[in-house]
Amino acid sequence: MTGLVPYILFPGTAVDALPFYQAIFGGEVAMHTYAEFGRADGPGDAIAHGMLIRGPVELAAADAGPDEDAVHMNGMFFSLLGTADPETLTRWFAQLGDGGRVIDPLQERPWGAHDGTLVDRFGVHWLIGYED
Repeated sequence: MTGLVPYILFPGTAVDALPFYQAIFGGEVAMHTYAEFGRADGPGDAIAHGMLIRGPVELAAADAGPDEDAVHMNGMFFSLLGTADPETLTRWFAQLGDGGRVIDPLQERPWGAHDGTLVDRFGVHWLIGYED
């Protein structure tokens, strides 16, 4: 890890979320179930720990345990401003928005930069943009 890596607790959807992000960002996915970790505090097939690594975006995820809150983002976005070329960021915006909700379309702003915000199908909020 070279920087901040978000760790997202999903409401039983980590097994679907990690491959979704891998299809967008590339990299490698590793997932381990509650059963593999010897955990009895949730369904054996739930994800106890997973990671998307070795790509331009890294994140970790698990299915929330019974005493943990699942992802619910208020007042924040995961920012991908300037993290790739404009074509890649535009593609990521479209892919993350598929099945989700665009809050503010990716567009040119009065100051010349492009950005937009969305909530993906798993409830994660994203801010994506670039400068020409």
